[in-house]
Amino acid sequence: MSLTRRSFLAAGALATPMLAAGSTLASATAPAAAPEQHRVVTGADTLAAQGWRALAGRKVGVLSNPTGVLANQDHIVDSMVAAGIRPVAAFGPEHGFRGSAQAGGSEGDYNDPRTGVPVYDAYGVDATKLAGLFTKAGVDTVVFDIADVGSRFYTYIWSMYTAMVAAAKVGAAFVVLDRPNPLGGKAYGPMLDPAFSSGVGRKPIVQQHGMTVGELARYFAGEFLPAEGVKLPKLEVVQTRGWKRDRVFAQTGLVWTPPSPNMPTPDTALVYPGTGLVEGLVFSEGRGTTRPFEIIGAPNLDWRWREKLGELGLRGVTFRETYFVPTFGKFVNVPCGGVQLTVTDAGSLDAIRTAVSMIVTAKQLYPAEFAWRPDNYIDKLSGSDRLRKMVDAGAGIDDVIGTWQPELNAFTKRRQQYLIYR
Repeated sequence: MSLTRRSFLAAGALATPMLAAGSTLASATAPAAAPEQHRVVTGADTLAAQGWRALAGRKVGVLSNPTGVLANQDHIVDSMVAAGIRPVAAFGPEHGFRGSAQAGGSEGDYNDPRTGVPVYDAYGVDATKLAGLFTKAGVDTVVFDIADVGSRFYTYIWSMYTAMVAAAKVGAAFVVLDRPNPLGGKAYGPMLDPAFSSGVGRKPIVQQHGMTVGELARYFAGEFLPAEGVKLPKLEVVQTRGWKRDRVFAQTGLVWTPPSPNMPTPDTALVYPGTGLVEGLVFSEGRGTTRPFEIIGAPNLDWRWREKLGELGLRGVTFRETYFVPTFGKFVNVPCGGVQLTVTDAGSLDAIRTAVSMIVTAKQLYPAEFAWRPDNYIDKLSGSDRLRKMVDAGAGIDDVIGTWQPELNAFTKRRQQYLIYR
């Protein structure tokens, strides 16, 4: 007998380990980072070490998912309740508050079995509807704690943006419990053209933004909220401690909690800003395999792709010829050929150049198999129709990459005033 998602949650009682703009909040008594071990202390751990007293007396609504965990793997909502700081509500993004839903899904509304806290489905709602949910729950402070993976088309940052607008509409404060960007702090890739705004990219930032969610919140508040005609009464960023911009996740000392079902490892996150573009092709992006976004292919692809990619001398990555049969997603139960990416040096990897190289060479080698998704989803992922049109016209890899360098430089300069970490 199959279980509904809600009954699954109830049956398992899942205990999955969960300032004016520009201001920050941190505790002098929080544990100091250990530079030799590159130990990072998250914003959540800072507040938890204080017994969450910074939230005492507030009517807190928490927007989080299974990545909202402490160093001991307790979820922040569970920890708050145990400390006597009971949120009035929790809000679940894509995949849900406890994370049981697949891509494009959520868990609906329910009472959390473990804590009894009401959970509202916030995936896909606009700011007006979310503001209504905040009002219904009586929220006066929204706490955001979700681990991002550093890519514009990963939906959690846009859940945060929607929540910021909604909080501003109802006059609620907004608190970001910051976490490291698992890709480090360097920006890459093209800027979103606002004409291609969607759920996988609502506002003009570059494809690999190189910012923490706290820094993005500051950027959103300074650059985009004024155009919405709203202003947060208070934006607080509880900083991470011990993180520097040249450090990727493997150097943080933190435990990786998959932020979504197809983001199982930190290596997946490293390549995702590039290979996430494959969702805009008819090719499989590796869903239904053990290494999504690292295994890429389609029926009738062969060893030639791996050989061609090897000739390019791409930095930080190697390719292995591979064959696979997806269990869900594209080409279910159909044998596919392709490549598996392996990150050899995260510091020198440019995932977006790598993916553009894969796309350009695949079209050259397999013109009969290569195609964009009929809905031109690639335009939403890449932020405009430029990539698709240039590849179709036979442009080379450097030609494609070169077109976005001016806008990338402008974004890198513009974001500087919102950065927290060096």
